[in-house]
Amino acid sequence: MGIPRLRSFTGPHVLSYGFRPFFLLGSLYAGLSVLFWLPMYSGLIESSSAFASVDWHIHEMLFGYLPAIVTGFLLTAIPNWTGRLPVQGLPLLALVILWIAGRVATFYSSDIGWMAAAAVDVSFLAAVTAAAAREIIAGKNWRNLKVLIPLAVLVSANAAFHLEAHFHGISNMSRRLGIAAAIMFIIIIGGRIIPSFTRNWLVRENPGRLPAPFDRFDVVTIALSTAALGSWTVLPENPASGVLLSVAAGCQTARLARWAGDRTIKDPLVAILHLAYGFVPLGLMLLALSIFLPIAIPQAAGIHALGGGAIGSMTMAVMARATLGHTGRQLKAGASTVFLFAAILLAGSCRILGALAPHAEMITVAGILWATAFLGFAALYGSALVGPKVR
Repeated sequence: MGIPRLRSFTGPHVLSYGFRPFFLLGSLYAGLSVLFWLPMYSGLIESSSAFASVDWHIHEMLFGYLPAIVTGFLLTAIPNWTGRLPVQGLPLLALVILWIAGRVATFYSSDIGWMAAAAVDVSFLAAVTAAAAREIIAGKNWRNLKVLIPLAVLVSANAAFHLEAHFHGISNMSRRLGIAAAIMFIIIIGGRIIPSFTRNWLVRENPGRLPAPFDRFDVVTIALSTAALGSWTVLPENPASGVLLSVAAGCQTARLARWAGDRTIKDPLVAILHLAYGFVPLGLMLLALSIFLPIAIPQAAGIHALGGGAIGSMTMAVMARATLGHTGRQLKAGASTVFLFAAILLAGSCRILGALAPHAEMITVAGILWATAFLGFAALYGSALVGPKVR
């Protein structure tokens, strides 16, 4: 069926498709917020947030920058899934303003009150979830309803984060729930796009072994990973959680190996997807080891493998590919894009090392690499995001 991609739209190009404003703002915020976090981590500056400084950082990574990228992806992908027209113009601008309002409200929550800040902040993800559900249901695209599950969990985790931080002084279970929701989103969506893009490239450029098709092994792996992350969210130090995480890590490693990523090294746009997904089994295994060997392996190592590694690298990979493809540019990573990929992969790796052997210098290096990657993306792809499609 032919899909009408756009309504007749004469407004700013940046409001013609969801990925445009949210990838730009999300990448800018990812970089700038971490640059602000580094001196805050050192005790040099403070925010006006009601959150403890570490909670502000965690919150803005999980419920600030990440939802912007997820929203940009969903508002672009759902029209392709359903055949319906995309959100654009004033409705898209309203979502952008709501996201910005959430960032401002969270930063000044000690001034406006935690309840008001929570209401503004949570309303963005709730609105995105409602919009996505409406489009998927209206398009009768039932197979994609499952993407709403981690999105709804992310909404709940955000609300719980505000409640937990206020009543207990610092977040605990809610931060783990947010990480679990983000990783499940990567597992579900990554499990679709990575083998698909890999197959398309291999058939065209490097005939031979292809990614294994989605089958029962994938279903079992997703189920085990969901159970493992759920158990870790509720019982982060329980040996049963460690066993589940270990099994899930093994299954995710096998799943990744089935996608023939070793044959994609000549195309950075495809290879980065495999490298980014590799942080998922690594993070799950580090979390398992932190349960059985807590002195040698701190939980922070697994958390940062999933956060700085999997989430950071996968969002960068998806943003670059989607921006090139949807603005009419060639799907080819130039030297500058490869540099951004290297920076984000190194940022995640350095942050894991900084958790395994805590050194402020390593954390600073990881933060600078992270900011370089995301601010570099905004600089390199900004004109494409705000300008017209080239063909």
